[in-house]
Amino acid sequence: MEIRNYSKIAEIVKQPDLVQIQTRSYNAFLQEDVSPNKRKNQGLETILRETFPIINYDETVSLHYIKYELGKPRYTPDECRQLKLIYGKPFRVWLRLNKGESVEEEVYLGEIPVMIGGGEFIINGTERVIVNQLHRSPGVDFVEELHAEKRMHSCRIIPERGSWIETEVGKKDILTIKIDQSGKFPATCFLRAMSEKYSRDEDIIRLFYETETVDTSDYASAHKLKDKYIVGRLVNPQTGEVLLEAGRQINENFVKIISDSNLKKIEIIKKMDDPLILNSLESDYTESHEDALLRVYARFRPGNPQQLEKAKQLIHDKFFDPKRYKLGLVGRFRLNRKLGQNIPDKEMTLQPEDYVNSIRYIIRLRKDEGSVDDIDHLGNRRLRTVDELFGEELRKGFLKLRRTVQERMSVKDYEQLTPRILINSRTIFSAIEYFFSRGELSQVLDQTNPLAQLTHERRLSALGPGGLNRKRAGFEVRDVHVSHYGRICPIETPEGTNIGLIASLSAYAAVDDYGFLITPYLKIKKGKLTNEIVYLRADEEEGKVLAPADAQPNFESRGLNKEILARFNGDFRLVDVKDVDYIDVSPKQLVGVSASLIPFLEHSDANRALMGSNMQRQAVPLLKTEPPLIATGMEKIVAKNSSMVVCAKNSGIVTKVTSEQIVIDDNDVYDLRKFIGLNEGTCLNQKPIVSEGQKVKKDDVIADGAATCNGELSLGANVLVAFMTWDGYNFEDAIVVSESLLEEDRYTSIHRDEFEVEVRETTLGREEFTRDIPNVSEKALSNLDENGIIR
Repeated sequence: MEIRNYSKIAEIVKQPDLVQIQTRSYNAFLQEDVSPNKRKNQGLETILRETFPIINYDETVSLHYIKYELGKPRYTPDECRQLKLIYGKPFRVWLRLNKGESVEEEVYLGEIPVMIGGGEFIINGTERVIVNQLHRSPGVDFVEELHAEKRMHSCRIIPERGSWIETEVGKKDILTIKIDQSGKFPATCFLRAMSEKYSRDEDIIRLFYETETVDTSDYASAHKLKDKYIVGRLVNPQTGEVLLEAGRQINENFVKIISDSNLKKIEIIKKMDDPLILNSLESDYTESHEDALLRVYARFRPGNPQQLEKAKQLIHDKFFDPKRYKLGLVGRFRLNRKLGQNIPDKEMTLQPEDYVNSIRYIIRLRKDEGSVDDIDHLGNRRLRTVDELFGEELRKGFLKLRRTVQERMSVKDYEQLTPRILINSRTIFSAIEYFFSRGELSQVLDQTNPLAQLTHERRLSALGPGGLNRKRAGFEVRDVHVSHYGRICPIETPEGTNIGLIASLSAYAAVDDYGFLITPYLKIKKGKLTNEIVYLRADEEEGKVLAPADAQPNFESRGLNKEILARFNGDFRLVDVKDVDYIDVSPKQLVGVSASLIPFLEHSDANRALMGSNMQRQAVPLLKTEPPLIATGMEKIVAKNSSMVVCAKNSGIVTKVTSEQIVIDDNDVYDLRKFIGLNEGTCLNQKPIVSEGQKVKKDDVIADGAATCNGELSLGANVLVAFMTWDGYNFEDAIVVSESLLEEDRYTSIHRDEFEVEVRETTLGREEFTRDIPNVSEKALSNLDENGIIR
């Protein structure tokens, strides 16, 4: 069949691998192909380095980590499906025990599941997938709310691991702080507790206000101080009497007292434009670093006797210990970007400067400077892929293992200690099994057809551990956001209670190193189209002019129009061609994989397009497949990325083809899966589409799978449809079909169900299958064979 391409816009950028979001992140987590001494400090390597060394309580014995290795799988994927096992690789760790002399041993910690095909795992014989989670990114967020027509600002510092810090302006213009679920207390108190640099009132005042020193040698000079605010505590040099506390306003009475005293100079606040900090200091009755530490300790440990050393330890553990508090790379990146600071990326804990700069930003917002954050913007939401989700569960397992090892070091005989005696591998295996078989984001893979499988692997969920609750999630978080353009499909989402909380990646979307969704654009220079591809985060689009893909002809040598419709900060406006910064790479960039399979999508109503996208995934694989007469060009890409077809791993010449096996160049053997039952009860029967002597290239489709024809997705049949009434037979959703459709098996599909019956050994002997059932008619037994088994 001749294929004609009627697209007006050339595909400059090749469609990316549609399951790379799963495979790339998990490969980076395991670093399986990297030699142990060259592995980066990421993923599994990081978890092991954080766990070890483990030292006993009296510091006489220590257990050190050397390296880890992943062996070869014990069983094939098909054997794991049949025997209801986990398809994984043996996870072995080399450890050294120091107890006077060193003992090195290899310890087996269980099986680490590995991906097959695309992003699926075989867990207890069933194919499962880990759904990516879209959650609120670590970092700092500023919010503005109206209370009784008064603007109230607040800020949240959210770490990757540890306590949330919420700072807000109260009704009386006092800055308060709340740490996790603790009660509110003045923010200046927490600032004092963080560092001795901010111990005194004047230290805090100098942080947030511009100050100047004024001469007070005579009354005229002193009189200029009226209504000004002093920086430090005012003390009479002769008597030592405190005349005025720091941050207080100088009235007429104090002007005379100052002029009568021998004070030569006084430091005052140059310009009082916001009394927020002074009001907070007035409500804060702590006067030193130590006082503040004890007050914070009393908030977290009410009823406990107040001890300074314990208070210092509490603050250190909560905010300065990397094992308990971690901003993460993303949190540090967002803090630095928002607050305009240059703290090194290695500083993963909260720094006093972070908190000082966040308060400064709140003061700026009160002056209508800076900008508040939209928590639904994709610049403030990121993706947690399988590596991060699995790593978190594995870290909990290793922390449990650490405690067990420390206890065993104290209990076991010192002379007989070895790494294998200390390590209980069941702890790690239980953590792995729990995550993959019972975790909230671990789901049985939808294998109705190749599109259903691919879409499931590209799904995004706002639910799950640390995510949203579907009962409490509001309209705003479910709605389509302007930052979703090119990153999240605006069409594909469920219609029930999960609407807007479950979404799909757009066709060209990818994930950057920080976990933010990015989308490609072609750069425009001086009104001319270039071949330079740039991937942008949602926040990087701000201030940029972005043209749609169908505007490409305007950037060629003989442009059609001088003005085009383009996006700028979320709005569409007419702009000059020379002012455009970037252009979309494809019209399909806006939508996801399912929606991009609908021909003439732009003419469809949005609600019908949503239903069409979802219903394509429900199409069962037909016995006789045929490609669509009108296609969009995504059919081959979807089939190739679904892992239901067989692709050539290397280029070569086909030397042998049978219904069950294909051989290329005599050494590249591909065993085909015949009539395999899939998760949804559908049937996978792989059929060769190459012949002996045929040349094939790497990644070419060599065997069709379910719902594919010649390597092209084929979900239905090309039949003639008439919209007409027929004596009420097509009332509601009923349809009338011709007899030839049935005779030709145009819509016939195979479904496979397995039924198991246990044959037990009883006290009366062994149970047996029989057709001889008393008091049952022959008609009821007509579907049983002579052994009593269903025909």
